[in-house]
Amino acid sequence: MTEVGHNKTKGFVWMRMRSKIEHTFAAIGRKVIYDTEITAFVEDRRLKRLTGVKSKELMIWVPVHDIFIKEKEPEKITFANNTGLSRTFKVSAFQSEG
Repeated sequence: MTEVGHNKTKGFVWMRMRSKIEHTFAAIGRKVIYDTEITAFVEDRRLKRLTGVKSKELMIWVPVHDIFIKEKEPEKITFANNTGLSRTFKVSAFQSEG
């Protein structure tokens, strides 16, 4: 990472990296690309208006726009794009393996 920032007043966060990163989450069999700049607005249990993150859905890279965990279902995490499509997974699929 070359830069990380947080505007506490607005809840805006950003991260800059030298190059894109492609990662596969083995537990769910999904590839994700993190762009050189990632931004979002942080709220309780939610990242809104996320930019710089894409997930491979079938053969198409789809931008992830929102990530949230419902208070009544803390074991599940939902990823949504700005068209309204979403996918929900177990939180444990994203926990560190080391």
